[in-house]
Amino acid sequence: MATVETMTISSHFSANYVEARAKFLAACEKRGVSVDTRLNPNAKGRQSEELYMDICRLGRPDASNVLILLSATHGVEGYCGSGVQIALLEQNHFSRLPEDVSIVMVHALNPFGFSHDRRVNEDNIDLNRNFLDFADTYRPDSGYSAIHAHIVPDDWDGPARKAANKQLAMFIEEHGMRAFQAAVSGGQYAHKDGIFYGGDRPSWSNDTFRSVLKEYAGHAERVGVIDFHTGLGPYGYGELIVIGSPEEKARAVRWYGDQVTDPDAGDSSSAPVVGTTGHGVCETLSQADIAFIALEYGTRDLTTVLTALRADNWLYEKGDVDSELGKEIKAQIRDACYPDADDWKQAVWSRATEIIDLAVEGLIERK
Repeated sequence: MATVETMTISSHFSANYVEARAKFLAACEKRGVSVDTRLNPNAKGRQSEELYMDICRLGRPDASNVLILLSATHGVEGYCGSGVQIALLEQNHFSRLPEDVSIVMVHALNPFGFSHDRRVNEDNIDLNRNFLDFADTYRPDSGYSAIHAHIVPDDWDGPARKAANKQLAMFIEEHGMRAFQAAVSGGQYAHKDGIFYGGDRPSWSNDTFRSVLKEYAGHAERVGVIDFHTGLGPYGYGELIVIGSPEEKARAVRWYGDQVTDPDAGDSSSAPVVGTTGHGVCETLSQADIAFIALEYGTRDLTTVLTALRADNWLYEKGDVDSELGKEIKAQIRDACYPDADDWKQAVWSRATEIIDLAVEGLIERK
């Protein structure tokens, strides 16, 4: 039987983007916190609603130490981070915030993906691969081009997918699952109809987020960032994945201890990734000492998650979202990124508060 605390925490999570945004705005109003809303002019939501990136700040605007909490970088993963942000406000978690620390919450970095239960934005861009220097003609390719045709078959419930799966199985047998994950998820810039596509220019979310960073933390001396993600690792466990320069990674280890993992060192559930929000933060706030982590919560096994991402991509490129198969695929991608279960939500909340408290302590270090 669920405890009262578990039931309370679960109530802060939402069934869709519209509900999540309403809860976030209501929680801010309850705490007397103003909300800065940024309209996405390029798309509408699943219910034809307007789409917003919403920002609130707790603490002094001129605080030297800023902790930024991000949700929905990967849209459909936003249920997780949004639930935490709402719970933090509803539970008044920051009632004893140190004087020189402010908390900035960015709700729905990618509101389109959140609303449509997609990992990508309105242009099929993976926002966490979009923070690249597009003035540079070089475009990294982790090996995705060799398998793209098999990632996006002509059908999803027929012979084309079966043939494609056979080719992918042969790739995995020859190169290993880790190499396959790196090739698929490392980030690619050549196939607009593929998965983990980083785009050919900064997206609306990219430009808007950078402007938010400058406005809310452009003056800061120390900045901590926690970007909430789901899909990798053990069910309900929040892995601390570090991104940044060697100095920034070392700072994150000081704050969080040896539980921090590093994709570049090969000890993370994530493959090395380019163009992440972490890279964008470090470039935009070059004046500050930064510690950036992606807090990655496990959901289902890796094969299930990658299959769901492939299916969702195929659906929007070659399928019918409103068909029975389309509805099945949408249910799969949602479950792969958001297990709608009380035990998972409680695990998310417990780990989030543990790490957020460590971040606040780290911010006020004077080393």
